Amino acid sequence: MTPRPHDALFKSAFEAPEDAAALLRELVPPAVRAAVAWETLDGERGSFVDPLLADQHSDLVFSAQLRTGEPALLYFLLEHQSTSDPGMPLRMLSYQNRIWDSFVKEHPRTRLAPIIAVLVSHVPEGWTAARTFEDLFDPDVMALAGLAALVPRFSLIIDDLMQLTDEDLAARSLAAFPKLALWLLRDARDPARLLGSFDAWIPAMLELGRTRSGRDRFAVLITYLFQVLDPVNLEKVRAKLRPLDPRNEELAMTTAEYLHEEGRKQGHEEGREKGREEGRIATLRSLLVFKFQNLGAEHEARLQAATPEAIDRYLQRLLTADSLAAVFAD
Repeated sequence: MTPRPHDALFKSAFEAPEDAAALLRELVPPAVRAAVAWETLDGERGSFVDPLLADQHSDLVFSAQLRTGEPALLYFLLEHQSTSDPGMPLRMLSYQNRIWDSFVKEHPRTRLAPIIAVLVSHVPEGWTAARTFEDLFDPDVMALAGLAALVPRFSLIIDDLMQLTDEDLAARSLAAFPKLALWLLRDARDPARLLGSFDAWIPAMLELGRTRSGRDRFAVLITYLFQVLDPVNLEKVRAKLRPLDPRNEELAMTTAEYLHEEGRKQGHEEGREKGREEGRIATLRSLLVFKFQNLGAEHEARLQAATPEAIDRYLQRLLTADSLAAVFAD
């Protein structure tokens, strides 16, 4: 399975600048929205992440020009959280410092570029943690005359998915895949909510399945869904999928059957471990064939010889890879 399915889905949905721009335009204040030249938004992939923080950070950083008359840059730091983090503003500040350190090296005689920190929350109980950096300080201490002006101050833009209805999400000016990704991030861990909202999203799924690229992205959604879904609800979700394109249902059925088999083998440790790896390889093969049509002898041999760690890497790469070579690159 993908080690961090929430991260993989979020990055797959919003790493393309046009998808990130569509989301960010919805979230920033109107005056900022008007000031950004959205057509210039570009990804700053992998440039600013401390290796020690890599497992905590989705690393979606974008830059854009401002319509100020003079050339001026603005950065967006786009994060997501599936669990509450009371120190999130401090984490965001550490990421901002990394961006500014790199900016100063590249532009030593230029004033710093502003960084807007945006957090998409799918914390099940909603976002109740700090929203500003000053929230992390003792309010009685910060009330001392003249002290607050000497402490860094900034706010996070919080997109709390748990506070949004299906209608709210559907009304956003996003493509079908990012909308569906936000829906699943919000609902996939809550079976009652997922099943209750499922029918409302079938038209978007059908729209996504009309093209080859859309079917590839549908595969990403199904892979995520069956990784985070409680196995006792698999049959109910499979029934919901039956009106969809048969190839998409076939992919869902393959994944569901693997997960069901994996759970059934509990109690026999050695057999369970062997069965899990065989099931993971079978599932990965089905996903690869679905996405790329033909696996080929070389890649089949690589798949059969893969260690559990390699299978994890291949599953994670599959979500965004555009070729078999990209999946198996080591």
